[in-house]
Amino acid sequence: MSLITKTSGWAQDEHQMFADSVGRFYDDELVPNIEAWNEAGMVDRAFWTKAGQAGLMGGAIAEEFGGSGGGIGFDSIAVYEQGARGDSGWGYSIQSIVMHYLVSFATEEQKARWLPKLVSGEMVAAIAMTEPGTGSDLQAVRTTAEKDGNSYRLNGAKTFITNGHTADLIIVVAKTDKGAGAKGVSLIALETEGAEGFRRGRNLKKLGMKANDTAELFFEDVKVPMTNLLGAEEGQGFYQLMKQLPWERLLIALTALGVIDFAIAETVKYVQERKAFGSRVMDFQNTRFKLAEMKTKAELLRSFVNDCISRLEVGELDAATASMAKYWGSQTQNEVVHECLQLFGGYGYMMEYPIARLYADSRVQMIYGGTNEIMKELIARSLDV
Repeated sequence: MSLITKTSGWAQDEHQMFADSVGRFYDDELVPNIEAWNEAGMVDRAFWTKAGQAGLMGGAIAEEFGGSGGGIGFDSIAVYEQGARGDSGWGYSIQSIVMHYLVSFATEEQKARWLPKLVSGEMVAAIAMTEPGTGSDLQAVRTTAEKDGNSYRLNGAKTFITNGHTADLIIVVAKTDKGAGAKGVSLIALETEGAEGFRRGRNLKKLGMKANDTAELFFEDVKVPMTNLLGAEEGQGFYQLMKQLPWERLLIALTALGVIDFAIAETVKYVQERKAFGSRVMDFQNTRFKLAEMKTKAELLRSFVNDCISRLEVGELDAATASMAKYWGSQTQNEVVHECLQLFGGYGYMMEYPIARLYADSRVQMIYGGTNEIMKELIARSLDV
């Protein structure tokens, strides 16, 4: 399957060429390593460089910063194709989110300093929002960035940070004014190399997504130049986060669609080969009806996701619609993978079958990026005007 269809209004010939190239790269460099990376709890750093050399991470970044100068559709393809290989371990989605923070809010000097290295894979990025006692309530963050001469001093802790163990550049959500609520939140870019007082905690053990290094981060009087503030002034962090959340939430829906396509394809192959009571499992009406339901859900999601990409390309993807994509995509992903595993029977519970790993990996999609319950609240607010 493909993200791009005949009705994908945003897609041009170069997008299909990019999708073909990305697919070949994943088949050669990602798929053979998925199991090893899951065992290691981390994706090899060399893979980031290979992805950069393949031009995979710069499709939506301006040429002057090392990219190809295209739109968000290129990043959408890279994310979808990863999911369509049954992988959620490589943290490219976070890399893309951070790059778009820089594109939207960084100074020209900051863009020139960081974007080319992110595009090439020389630097790996993370964004540190969640704290041990603070999830989606970003106004309640306790990490502080206090002025000290021409620097900030970061103090606090973060948890559940994707790419936390490998990140060279971390966008830290911190309070520059502890008494100003949401208006006191700022985004501070921390370069981790040589940063005194910065410490990475353990690589967290998770139910799924085991190849994705997820860490606790600690900041103890970490000195960061004031020039690393994102934006023209302090207190813009909450606004910046809200402006970028539509892309983050659409990313989750794109991953969901890719995983759904992979899960259905794997299940069709299995039920065509597996025999029970003298017949292929594929020949049972229950199997065929279940697959028909799943395929229908996939196509409905594909149409919606493509519409969201078209809206985002022209700056018209609103928060409520992005929340619908995240909620509906992740919910559908879990429903489909659940049904696929059931059709595998006992073998579906064995980790040597990809469907078992997908089952564990899929669950967090309904949690991160804002829980689906919060998505529903945001959607409801758009109706209560």
